[in-house]
Amino acid sequence: MKPTLVGSLKFSHIPQMGFLQNPQIHNRQHPSTVTCGLRGGTRKPLWRSRVLSTEAIQAVHSLKLANSNSKLHHVFSTRLSRLLKADLLDTLAELQRQNEFHLALKVFEFLRKEEWYKSDLSLYCDMIQLLGKNRMIEMAEQLFGEVEKDGLKPDTRAFTEMIGAYLQVGMIERAMETYERLKASACSPDKLTFTILIRNLENAGKEELAAVLKKDCIEYLEDPQRFFKDVQQKHPKRQQLDLV
Repeated sequence: MKPTLVGSLKFSHIPQMGFLQNPQIHNRQHPSTVTCGLRGGTRKPLWRSRVLSTEAIQAVHSLKLANSNSKLHHVFSTRLSRLLKADLLDTLAELQRQNEFHLALKVFEFLRKEEWYKSDLSLYCDMIQLLGKNRMIEMAEQLFGEVEKDGLKPDTRAFTEMIGAYLQVGMIERAMETYERLKASACSPDKLTFTILIRNLENAGKEELAAVLKKDCIEYLEDPQRFFKDVQQKHPKRQQLDLV
C-alpha cells in the first residue's frame, strides 16, 4: 500500500480535496542578497519529451478555474481520473512550471494513488524545489521525510534541493545540517551543491563556513580549481573563489 502525504501535509483526502488554508510562508529576515537558484528557469523532468496534449491543457485550465472544494473534486473525478499516465505527469509538470504549488501538491498526491505509480525520486525532488521556491519550508521538510517511507533514499539532488529551500529563507544552520547529512549518507555533494552553498554563504557574510566548503571541494570534486574558475566565469561579480 502506497504511503500517503495527506496526513502529513495537512490537507484532506480525495474526494474531500480542498485548498490549503492559510499556508505558512516563511518571511524570515535574511540578507536580500542571498540567492540559491543556479538554474535558468524551471528544470524539465527527464520523462517529459513532448508538448502538452489537449487533455493535459484542459486539465490544467480546469484545475486553475476550480475555486471551491466541490469544483476541485469534480475536476479530479471527471478529468484527471481519465488522463493517461503521460498526460497526468505532464499536468503536474505544467502546474510546477506555472508555480501553482497548491494544485501541484494535490495532483502529486493523486497520481501517487494510481495503480501504475512507482516510487519516483525525481518527482519528489521537483516538488521539494517548488515548495522551497515558495518558502513552504515545513511542507518541503515533510515531503523530504516521505521519501524513505515511499521506499526511496534521498540522493544528492534531493539533499541539494532541501539545502536550497533552507537558503531561500536564510536558514543557514539547517542548510549546513542537511549538507552534513548528505556527506554522512551514501551520496556525495556535487558541483551544484557546492555552488549553491558557497555563493549563499559568501553573500550572507559567512566567510568561515564558505572556507570549509571550499576545502571540501578538494575532497569531493575531480578538478576543484576548474570548478572555481567556471563559477567565476558564470558569476563575474563574485569575488575570486580561491582554494584555502
